[in-house]
Amino acid sequence: MGVILESEHLHRQAYNDAFAHFNVICSSSLPLNWSPDFYDVLQNRIGGGKPKMRWYFKEHGWPSSTLFEKPPEDDESRANLIDTLQDWKTERYKEIIKSGTVEPRPGVLRLMDEAKAAGKKLAVCSAATKSSVILCLENLIGMERFQGLDCFLAGDDVKEKKPDPSIYVTASKRLGVLERDCLVVEDSVIGLQAATRAGMSCVITHTPSTIDQDFKDAIAIYPDLSNVRLKDLELLLENVVAAG
Repeated sequence: MGVILESEHLHRQAYNDAFAHFNVICSSSLPLNWSPDFYDVLQNRIGGGKPKMRWYFKEHGWPSSTLFEKPPEDDESRANLIDTLQDWKTERYKEIIKSGTVEPRPGVLRLMDEAKAAGKKLAVCSAATKSSVILCLENLIGMERFQGLDCFLAGDDVKEKKPDPSIYVTASKRLGVLERDCLVVEDSVIGLQAATRAGMSCVITHTPSTIDQDFKDAIAIYPDLSNVRLKDLELLLENVVAAG
């Protein structure tokens, strides 16, 4: 969802709210709080919320909390702690998305509207869970645009997640468009790898947490889509197809 929404700081906020709610304390007397710089490193290193927390607690010590007065020592108690934190964090993240204070990244809605008006087929392919993606799309792009998508795939719809190309290969088949005629917009090197492995051209609109990644295989790189027009993307793809 990083193309449509800069979501990582919202996830970080939801984790920190969960840590505060359950008074999760590792090595200091203060509730655990992940800083923006630390979370950028963490989320680019470890995928998934539960693995993030499990890695952190293994590295920094299992915490005390309102769930466990003393740090849990057995596997069942540790799993229970992580499950509870993740469930609460997920609900908090949903509340933030529904709050009406979150906006899509610049240029996204205009570019989607330009593509639809020009008769282009439009798909959203996200590695996130379907319920999470639906929630974000309904609240950020609106029901009309969401229902107007020609294809919508989430992580639940394919066996392998990005950087595996499955989600993009599946989308091209559903759209009835050859892979070489598809243009993917991604925000991370993992997404870029998935697109190129599917035989598709890819442009990058990076986020603050992905700006330093290696995007050498992208056909264009943008900080956001505010100054990118459909005709610009069409010309890029035409040049790639002609060169191929």
